[in-house]
Amino acid sequence: MKNKEAFFKHITEGNTFKGDSITLGAAMLEGKTITDAYVKVPLKTMNRHGLIAGATGTGKTKTLQVLAENLSEKGIPVLLMDIKGDLSGLAQPSPGHPKIDERHQKIGLPFDAKAFPVEIMTLSEQDGVRLRATISEFGPVLISRILDVTETQAGIISVIFKYCDDNQLPLLDIKDFKKILHYATGDGKKEFEEAYGRISTASTGAILRKLIEIEQQGGDLFFGETSFETQDLLRIDENGRGYINIIRLTDIQDKPKLFSTFMLSLLAEIYSTFPEQGDSGRPELILFIDEAHLIFNEASDALLSQIESIVKLIRSKGVGLYFVTQNPTDVPEEVLGQLGLKVQHALRAFTAKDRKAIKLTAQNYPDTAYYDTAEVLTSLGIGEALVSALDEKGKPTPLAATMMRAPMSRMDILTKSELSKLLSDSQLAKKYNKEIDRESAYEMLNEKIKQAEAEEAKAKAAEEKEKLKKAESKRKTSTRRRSSRQNPLLKVLTSPTVIRSVLGILTKMIR
Repeated sequence: MKNKEAFFKHITEGNTFKGDSITLGAAMLEGKTITDAYVKVPLKTMNRHGLIAGATGTGKTKTLQVLAENLSEKGIPVLLMDIKGDLSGLAQPSPGHPKIDERHQKIGLPFDAKAFPVEIMTLSEQDGVRLRATISEFGPVLISRILDVTETQAGIISVIFKYCDDNQLPLLDIKDFKKILHYATGDGKKEFEEAYGRISTASTGAILRKLIEIEQQGGDLFFGETSFETQDLLRIDENGRGYINIIRLTDIQDKPKLFSTFMLSLLAEIYSTFPEQGDSGRPELILFIDEAHLIFNEASDALLSQIESIVKLIRSKGVGLYFVTQNPTDVPEEVLGQLGLKVQHALRAFTAKDRKAIKLTAQNYPDTAYYDTAEVLTSLGIGEALVSALDEKGKPTPLAATMMRAPMSRMDILTKSELSKLLSDSQLAKKYNKEIDRESAYEMLNEKIKQAEAEEAKAKAAEEKEKLKKAESKRKTSTRRRSSRQNPLLKVLTSPTVIRSVLGILTKMIR
């Protein structure tokens, strides 16, 4: 009994904050939920990033849903990567269930079913607000890292961008980029060599092959206009709740290049456009990246380095990143060390490798006198998790095995009619779903090549005409000479002496 009272005091004191916070659930001791022993996360430290991990079916998605709902309630917009396609239900209230009521009774929280303001977005041809970006917005450095090119090839990409800037050629989509690469070693080879030096055909060919790889994964749909403005992620509804922006990625699992390209461009754009916030007391935006291993497993060293840099820097913009994955080892150590909130659902020890991973995972959490962390990790039930956050001073909160609260919204997807209604009411869909293909590098270079060919043809025609004129003149002169040689009498008759004699005779006759 004393142990339970001491534990309650330990949890309560460790989860009492001056500022606003989110309640995740109630702490558990020896497998039993301690009512009113609330486990919380202060809003002030939610820009310190986080991790939601656990084996399949242990409740990671519901934890993500709970966090998104409560952030929205606090007026903080959220961006979710929905790879499994099971988060659209946030737009509808939970139908309720006796097991939910029982869970909340144990926790000591009332259950209130609610719907939340939702925007459905897409990178592909699925229904939703279309997310696009232009090649120019990426810039040469980011494009080079995404394509994983050599130093020489990166230099060529920089030259390509410089040429386009100097000649006012907008680089909007992949066909623009491909066209300028062909032009640099084809029709525009001489122009490029005079201004920037020789460009290797082998290097542009290698860049093109890398570009085609992204194009085949759907990059032709992503690169283009209308380009998405990150400020549209920060919308608040008429009730003061932050919008939950859900990106549908159910068809993206076999397209890791496109996914990592999008994520890096989004993070870079947010970092470059959001103002500095420092520790403002609440975040501006929270991003949840589901199936985070899709970013890290397929990322090149250069791309991984870029992601790690942004993770370290972006929190100063008031943005928190939360990685959702099965095992913490899916996330690189350099990134894992930056994560303040850790919500660890159950792990399964089926193999020696699994047991080793569990021991390593247990070492990521604060020491506690109340749990054997490695043992708890394998005994947690569905909807239960080990939770450790950072308090307002940046110190870890007490480690707590937690009975997680249930989502207030529907734990299922929207029906087709509900999805259609949501999209038809969307203001962002009206803004971004009209595809624009304005004149850009592709069309302008084609016109330039066409004009050059026309001028070349005109010059060639003039040259041919001049040649014909000279040949005709030469032919006439030659004909006259031949004629003169062939008729000696004509030569005598046309001589000046004969002409004068004839004129003299005619004069005398007239007199």
